[in-house]
Amino acid sequence: MKKLAAAVLTLALGTTVAACSSNSTPSSAGGALKVGVMFPGSLSDDGFMQSGYQGYQRIERTLAGKVTLTKAEQVATADYQQTLTRLAATSQLVVSFGGQTDSVLRQVAPTFPQVKFVEIGGPSDAQPLANLAYYDPAQADGGYLAGAYAALTSKSGKVAFVGGQELPAIVKTAKAFEAGAKRVKPGVTVLPPQYVGDFNDVAKSKQAGQADIGAGADAFGQQLNLGKQGLAQAAAEGNATVVGGPLVKDCGSERGISGYVKEDTGAELEYAVNAVLGGTFKAEQVPFGVASPTGATDITVCTADPQIVAAIDQVKKDLAAGTAKLGG
Repeated sequence: MKKLAAAVLTLALGTTVAACSSNSTPSSAGGALKVGVMFPGSLSDDGFMQSGYQGYQRIERTLAGKVTLTKAEQVATADYQQTLTRLAATSQLVVSFGGQTDSVLRQVAPTFPQVKFVEIGGPSDAQPLANLAYYDPAQADGGYLAGAYAALTSKSGKVAFVGGQELPAIVKTAKAFEAGAKRVKPGVTVLPPQYVGDFNDVAKSKQAGQADIGAGADAFGQQLNLGKQGLAQAAAEGNATVVGGPLVKDCGSERGISGYVKEDTGAELEYAVNAVLGGTFKAEQVPFGVASPTGATDITVCTADPQIVAAIDQVKKDLAAGTAKLGG
């Protein structure tokens, strides 16, 4: 899906956006915490952004009166700075989704020292700024779980991974996929990962899946949004399966999907809001992997095979204990 050329600002709970000096602290009308959220992608992408938006909607339902929300969606890269600046001008907390916003966010945050900022999905090794925290969805944990499950369900002994863009976090997830697969099946063949260049390109994702199926793969991990629809089509047509996610759906409701890795980015947005409301917010790196108590990362396996279920449970325990090696 193409991104709009300009940011589309959608106002929730009756808020309006007004300019103010970057040196001032936005006031909260009626005592409500004012939160601005930037979603660079589509809120119906069946992936990272939609998961985040589900958290946004939960906040609207559960914290109405305590929190006033403003969102910007489908923001073009050229408009990141303008959009973040507009949100910060009227917010006490600004949350940005996606590591692709990192460089611009690090420029904007220092110009609003009284505003708290959170980046969800940014570099896990980034140094937080005085008012900028990093929340890590721990996609590598999800990749490790997907790799283990793919290897356990593969009949051909060959598995593969398809990602949207060759970003550091996605490359790390692909390596974790391989590590997870070899953790449970040391002899499994993991094909080289494919990066199709766009998280939402259904056609290219399908082509990547078809190529891997042609090379013998019959179980896939992925880090895609709408693109996974194409990968699932290739799997269904080629007698293969895909580990879906980050949104978890009913087993059997999607052709070609063998299970789901949950990566709840919306829970991270809720965590940020509650931290500010509770006075516990810190500008730090916060991981949301299997070892965290948040439950934001998990896996749903659509099989009744007790051996597979037991093996995946053990993999989760290894991740929680920090003994799993996620690859390079």
